[in-house]
Amino acid sequence: MTLTTHGPGRTRTPGELQALAEQAGRDLADATAEEVVAWASATFGRSLAVACSMAGDTVLPHLVARVAPGVDVLFLETGDHFAETLGTRDALASVIDAHVIDVLPRQTVAEQDAEYGPKLHDRNPTLCCQLRKVEPINAELAGYEAWVTGIRREDNALRSQAGLVEWDPGHQMVKVNPLAAWSFDDLLDYAERHQVPVNLLLTDGYPSIGCAPCTRRVEPGEDPRAGRWAGLAKTECGLHL
Repeated sequence: MTLTTHGPGRTRTPGELQALAEQAGRDLADATAEEVVAWASATFGRSLAVACSMAGDTVLPHLVARVAPGVDVLFLETGDHFAETLGTRDALASVIDAHVIDVLPRQTVAEQDAEYGPKLHDRNPTLCCQLRKVEPINAELAGYEAWVTGIRREDNALRSQAGLVEWDPGHQMVKVNPLAAWSFDDLLDYAERHQVPVNLLLTDGYPSIGCAPCTRRVEPGEDPRAGRWAGLAKTECGLHL
């Protein structure tokens, strides 16, 4: 399978995009999530995409779609999701005004197993994430000028300084984090208020949800992302590095 993009392509140079990001980062430092999304929609139009795992971040595409109807929502279909995550994807797609796009890896799980051996996620989780997440999303993002993420500062130490709008040097594009200052309770409150479909695993001990083979329940008092790649030094899949 050849990795493709659904985006309209980029018309601004990296320098122009970086200048936009840095100025907005200053101007919108104290803005609400809705204000940040409104700026992003007005600035980038169809060249704005939402990246969503349908785990704890269904609030993100719901909020963006309210402000920017018809926005592209990129769902990483790794082939290793919990059934609850796939159900959440379908439920959300039916109630928001957005184009939910399945982003697929180059290989199916079976094809990857044939080339690299079964359970690559156990033996080399970094390579598995690279093949099933990083490469596919990078190919998609190349067609947009800005992406909206569900990063929150309370997620972990690496994200504690996340701005509402940032320059993403890895992808050479603008990165919009409208929920950066939100707490987990803020997410649940928004979901309840707007009747947003949420992943049932969130209330079953999974405050951070990834692929099923690499995610376990989190014990009381643990870091919210402690259940991701438990027992390994790995804390990120690589999308935000």
